Amino acid sequence: MSLELDERRVAMLMEMNLKVWSAAPAGQPPESRLAEPAEPGARMQPQAVIAARGETAPAAREETSPAPRAPISLQPLPAGIATMDWAALEQAVAGCRACALCGSRKNTVFGVGSQRADWLVVGEAPGENEDLAGEPFVGQAGKLLDNMLKAIGLSRQGDAAQGAYVANVLKCRPPANRNPLPEEVTQCEPYLRRQVELLQPKIILALGRFAVQSLLQSNEPIGKLRGRVHEYHGVPVIVSYHPAYLLRSLPEKAKAWADLCMALEVMQRRA
Repeated sequence: MSLELDERRVAMLMEMNLKVWSAAPAGQPPESRLAEPAEPGARMQPQAVIAARGETAPAAREETSPAPRAPISLQPLPAGIATMDWAALEQAVAGCRACALCGSRKNTVFGVGSQRADWLVVGEAPGENEDLAGEPFVGQAGKLLDNMLKAIGLSRQGDAAQGAYVANVLKCRPPANRNPLPEEVTQCEPYLRRQVELLQPKIILALGRFAVQSLLQSNEPIGKLRGRVHEYHGVPVIVSYHPAYLLRSLPEKAKAWADLCMALEVMQRRA
């Protein structure tokens, strides 16, 4: 039996961190016959194991990693928002790149309804369904809003007398439906302000915390702001809960109905 250890056993013993005696080539000092073990805890490199087994190493594979996303190219808000008409304003929103939401949206969500409506309904931000449809308040929350409006004789498809214009504070969906960031609300506010100026509504119904905070510039919770008439640039504002919240908190629907009744009373007084 040969005193030489075959290469496979050499590799195995080195993996076990044991010194291995091997014959040195002619002219090589005897000390080199002791193969130094690997550092404690170290493992033999795959290429060394392959070589010890007498196998041919495969061609080196190039490491691949996901291609990095191109940085989002942001631009200032379009000039002249305060003087735009409906068509120009909608076009400006569609091409807006003033915040990072432009990099993840599928569609901008400008608004829907009669542009001569007396009622303006303002929500918070588009969700996934709104982002796909390009329209505010779709899905189950949209159905609930439509039923709420119908209960007081309004519709987003109605004419000036029975119509309601529906819009959001944000025109683009935040990723994963997260809450809007303050800087995103700030960037979008001129668009909403111009919509109010063009529509000249007789009343605004603010639905949800971020709609209320944007319109009223207040951090007070909705529960403390309900039951009172507020103002946004001279237009009466009634505060209420977002339909998506009402779907999760059914007992609060009675409060939302009370808010709608208050809005109707305000409209009757103004008439």
